[in-house]
Amino acid sequence: MTRLLTRGDVAEVLTPADCLQAVEEAFRGYGEGRTAAPKSVGFHAPSGTFHIKAAMADVLATKINANFPGNPSRHQLPTIQGVIVVMDCERGTTVAILDSTLITALRTAAATAVAAKYLARADARKLTVIGCGTQGRSTVEALRVVRPIDEVVVYDLDAACADRFAREIGGQHRMNVRAERSIDEAVRTADIIVTCTTARTAILDSQHLSPGVFIAAVGADNPEKQELTPALLSRTKVVADILEQAATMGDLHHALESGAMRREDVHGELADVIRGRVPGRTADDEIFVFDSTGTALQDVAVASIAVRRALERGVGIEIAFA
Repeated sequence: MTRLLTRGDVAEVLTPADCLQAVEEAFRGYGEGRTAAPKSVGFHAPSGTFHIKAAMADVLATKINANFPGNPSRHQLPTIQGVIVVMDCERGTTVAILDSTLITALRTAAATAVAAKYLARADARKLTVIGCGTQGRSTVEALRVVRPIDEVVVYDLDAACADRFAREIGGQHRMNVRAERSIDEAVRTADIIVTCTTARTAILDSQHLSPGVFIAAVGADNPEKQELTPALLSRTKVVADILEQAATMGDLHHALESGAMRREDVHGELADVIRGRVPGRTADDEIFVFDSTGTALQDVAVASIAVRRALERGVGIEIAFA
């Protein structure tokens, strides 16, 4: 039997803290060689892109995601849609099929929070989120698990979207959340900056850096996207989720292509930091960038928890393909 889990089912069985723990352990397992390197492939469509990402741990998880930035305005649909197929590694059976939208947001936010745990200042409390969609919301919740966030500034090209985000997040978490009308003002006093946009030209440059800031660049998940300039990256300690992937499709890709950085200039992968092979933050004035391109390691970790909890609690429905 195969269990089907909707977005609502996934929300019922997962918490940000669950995801953070699972994602940290997934990167640790990868760093220790207990998990094989994830695989990914992308396809371009006229109005967006398709990404297929797969990884294997105790189960095999394969995610097919569609990223169509025009969906909200043109079709009143989410930017990101897709499914995750979870398969048993002993018998090859299809264990579950899950809606991927929420899992993608939760696992991406969890990776940002894990990176912040090691790379952001311990007293970081001022967060700036650039891009006020689903990913931004999940990011606020995840970061509050690892840092004492009590002030959030948001920016979006759609000012009404930013205002709505500020009202809703502020009310939900009972903290100070405000929208700014310029990126310069939004990042001016930030301890942590998260960019989760669909930008194809850089939105942050060297002048946006301040001593001790931690930046998580989440949006560049294909070679055409870019959120940070090569000049900015060259002045920071860059940590990639998966170096090979970031070098071909992340913000790091643009820095390497321009000659502003070399691969050997990269501080390390997140797994290296978690395992202590390379140091995390050692001084308050260090500036770190986490180049988060998204990996199936995160998907398999979070999907595994969702499926296990759903089976335990009887959430979702079962079907027989045979």
